[in-house]
Amino acid sequence: MGILEILSGTTHVAGACAAASLAAWLLGQRRRLGPVALPAVFAFALSAAWALSAGATGTESAGTSLVESFRNIAWLMVIWRLFDTHGRMSLAPVRPMLVVLGSIEILHAALMVLVHRSLLGEVEQSSLFLVSVSFRLMLTIGALVLVHNLYSGATPQARLSLRWPALAMGAMWLYDLNLYTVAYLNRSWPEELAALRGLVLVVAVGLFIPAALKRRDELRFAPSRAIAFQFASLSGIAVYFAVMLAAANWLAWVGSDVAKLLQFGFLIAALSLAMLVLPSRRLRGWLKVTVVKHLFQHRYDYRAEWLRFAQTIARGGSSAAPLEERAVQAVAQITDSPAGLLLVPGDHGELVLSGRWQWSSPDVPATALSLDAVRFFEASSAVVELDAVRKGETHRGDREVIPAWLIDESRAWALVPLLHHQRLTGVVVLARPPHARGLDWEDFDLLRMVGQHVATTLAEHAGQDALVESARFDEFNRRIAFVMHDIKNLASQFGLLARNAEVHAENPAFRADMLVTLRNSADKLNVLIARLSRYGAGPRDAQSEFDVGEVVRNAARQFGEKDVIVAEARGATVLADREALEQAVIHLIQNGVDASAGKSPVFVSQSSDGVHARIDIVDSGSGMSPEFVRTRLFKPFVSSKQGGFGIGAFEARELIRAMKGRLDVESREGLGTRFTVRLPLASTTEMISSYERENHKVA
Repeated sequence: MGILEILSGTTHVAGACAAASLAAWLLGQRRRLGPVALPAVFAFALSAAWALSAGATGTESAGTSLVESFRNIAWLMVIWRLFDTHGRMSLAPVRPMLVVLGSIEILHAALMVLVHRSLLGEVEQSSLFLVSVSFRLMLTIGALVLVHNLYSGATPQARLSLRWPALAMGAMWLYDLNLYTVAYLNRSWPEELAALRGLVLVVAVGLFIPAALKRRDELRFAPSRAIAFQFASLSGIAVYFAVMLAAANWLAWVGSDVAKLLQFGFLIAALSLAMLVLPSRRLRGWLKVTVVKHLFQHRYDYRAEWLRFAQTIARGGSSAAPLEERAVQAVAQITDSPAGLLLVPGDHGELVLSGRWQWSSPDVPATALSLDAVRFFEASSAVVELDAVRKGETHRGDREVIPAWLIDESRAWALVPLLHHQRLTGVVVLARPPHARGLDWEDFDLLRMVGQHVATTLAEHAGQDALVESARFDEFNRRIAFVMHDIKNLASQFGLLARNAEVHAENPAFRADMLVTLRNSADKLNVLIARLSRYGAGPRDAQSEFDVGEVVRNAARQFGEKDVIVAEARGATVLADREALEQAVIHLIQNGVDASAGKSPVFVSQSSDGVHARIDIVDSGSGMSPEFVRTRLFKPFVSSKQGGFGIGAFEARELIRAMKGRLDVESREGLGTRFTVRLPLASTTEMISSYERENHKVA
């Protein structure tokens, strides 16, 4: 016994067992199932008899063919009862076709009996085979048309209970249609396909079971999007290769050596095209959109999307990406966007770049979105589709607040606001997906909801960081208090020693020397105490008018001419603390020198725009990532330098803020960093203070 015979016998016996079991169960449930129950019992019982005959005597034996005719008639009776029970006003249009198909099967059965009894004399086997296959083709085509009309013509409520029986009969007859089509074209019985008909019967039994088990309102066919997408992909691939194979066979049928050459060339070209096109993300995106559009009521599988979102946000461990990057990824995965950016509020409320996901080189300015954009998103909570903005469409004024760099960036596709208690905590910029499409109401609703969850997560993370930082500050302050107490005692002792030496020292030279040394030490200690006491004391009192250009030149002199170059120092008068400003500038220059590591000088320039004095410190060092600038640069006790205390940049920013100034940072990894200090001019200080007081009153 060959492998094919074993396979055929196994599948048909399995089909017979499944069909007989279901027929016996339906017989006991016939009252609950109504008028369809008895025809279904006969159909499955005869299907079991046909499968048993095929497994025992072969798939193309006369006995198997005869039982198959009775099986088909029983299934036609099932269709007739389904038409009669599901909302058809009249069976007149259906009855003639049912009669014709039934007559074909009766004629086919009679033909098999006559040939078996040798009542027709000698009949050519090839002609008999073609006639038999033609009858089967007519039956399967007609049955499929009836199943289609049964489902499409039913009421919406009736379709709920018709889906599974229609699928069962459709699967069975669709396989038979392919089987008999191949048999007719090849003029021979396809043993391989016929061997699997028992397995198709098992599938049909499995599809029919939900219709018998569940109530009518529960019979909903709802495959997941992943299954539908994979099924559509596999079906497309199968159709593609079937067409290619048919074309190759046609070329072979033409004959001649040239045809064989064309056959192999055609197959090679087809396989190459498949290898190039099928893995394409654009093609997969188009297929996914098409499947979702035509098979599902909603675009998204909300359960799957929510689970993936939660898993991405909650991912932890040492190898996990920073939270900002995971937040962008969680939003981008929903729309299949390949990349994204995260913009968060800066020191003065405008949005700056904080993180990115798979977006390597966006040209993002220091101020990514203005305060007007922040107010727009807080007032509207709108998801902005940038393609619509580029076309000139505007909704509630979004065109006026979207900056030019986003319009010019062709990859930018949508802006998703992150709102927490009606306050904007950030905006996610999504890149264009491989298969771009317009956003609809479902996209807007889901992205708004996800944006709120991301905003809550970021706000909680920021609050946790603030608590940790506050605890470290408390610890630092406690330690500094002890240090200040000890230093103050030392200063008092040195002062007392100096006074005693003035009275009791007998050697004038020694006395003078001791006095100078002790007074210098006491002065240095007092300066240290004053500097340590400066943090948190608010604006300093030692403010005066001075030239910023002179401060810049003095700070640069403390470094070598090879390390620091003053490009320009036009000079401008400001009202501030000269010592504090010089200290801040020295900190920033030192950072640039350390980052450059002697490879290139640090350039310092000072200018004025009529309102502010500006100091730019530019280096060509290693640069910093947006995540480092956002989360670590201005955090105390965090240093990238070996042995660093981590308060240099923090102290510089706090000193400049105390003088009503502003410190901005622009940095690119591998290119360098620009620190920009802005201080109000002495002539505009009072005007700026008055403006801030008026805004405070209005607020």
